[in-house]
Amino acid sequence: MINIAIDGPSASGKSTIAKRLAKDLGYTHIDTGAMYRAVAFECIRQNVDLEDEVACFEVAMKTEIELSPEGSIFVNGEDVSNNIRTDEVSQGASKVSKFARIRELLVAKQRKMAEKKGFVMDGRDITSVVLPDAEIKIFQTADVTVRAQRRFEELTKKGFDVEFDALYKELVDRDYRDMNREESPLIKVEDAIEIDTTYLSVDEIVALIKKYIESR
Repeated sequence: MINIAIDGPSASGKSTIAKRLAKDLGYTHIDTGAMYRAVAFECIRQNVDLEDEVACFEVAMKTEIELSPEGSIFVNGEDVSNNIRTDEVSQGASKVSKFARIRELLVAKQRKMAEKKGFVMDGRDITSVVLPDAEIKIFQTADVTVRAQRRFEELTKKGFDVEFDALYKELVDRDYRDMNREESPLIKVEDAIEIDTTYLSVDEIVALIKKYIESR
């Protein structure tokens, strides 16, 4: 078994592909972005200022995060799988993820999870920081308009009242923050395989990654 690391901007399909790939290979999927969302969700619920690093870190220290094999996310024993997918939490995750101490805390947990191999892990600093020795490294990207449409459809199907233009702007803003933050910015590492998912189906992307695995 090997480890597969997938990075890329928000709504580029990382989690969808990682889940499907893990299922097909019999591996375990670790959605690291969900861990930052979980911290942001708990901060918002406790009315903590998302710009206050000390307060956010204290929340992170006291928050127990569990990821089930089925993809559910639990915070202190409560299933928050849907709650953490709102746009408010998405923006909050982008803010708390810039804090060094929170990243160090969660990165340590992520590395510990993947020690035994057989994991597909996705996020924004997996290939560069969390699993730099992963045998397969993927950088997924897609046109921002297409990514906004994907997010819009995802949220409306879940019953959230969202506006496309607002989602588009927030994705652009988040891309900028993720790529320009001091701690572990979103980058494409030299040995990562870049896949533009704009016009590809899930089946096509998964098949492409499997070919890379077979050819290694």
